[in-house]
Amino acid sequence: MAGLVASVAMAVFGLPPVDLHGPLHRMGIMDPFCGGTRAARLTAHGQLLEAWRYNPLGILATVAAALAVARLGVGIALRRWLNVEIVWTPRRARLVLGVLVVATVALEIRQQGRADLLLKPY
Repeated sequence: MAGLVASVAMAVFGLPPVDLHGPLHRMGIMDPFCGGTRAARLTAHGQLLEAWRYNPLGILATVAAALAVARLGVGIALRRWLNVEIVWTPRRARLVLGVLVVATVALEIRQQGRADLLLKPY
């Protein structure tokens, strides 16, 4: 819920007035989360293509937060909760971890390729 509130607040009031970047960002080294704040704000504005340019994780985080809030609303209204149970076998855990590592490396490469865009003030 906090993530959704933050996205909506950024959509209404703009980006935070403080610099959230670490020292590596100023040296031109992007991380997989660079552009996430701007992407979340753009997602809250409905500008998905522009949000995708900055960071697809911003879209994913905002949509996941909205779904969590929707689940909360339905749970409160119907007094029934949608639960999803995932059975973690060692093989499935290794597969998911491998996919996450590959996706993170791919996102890091993508974000570094967009360093010029991500270094610009919004």
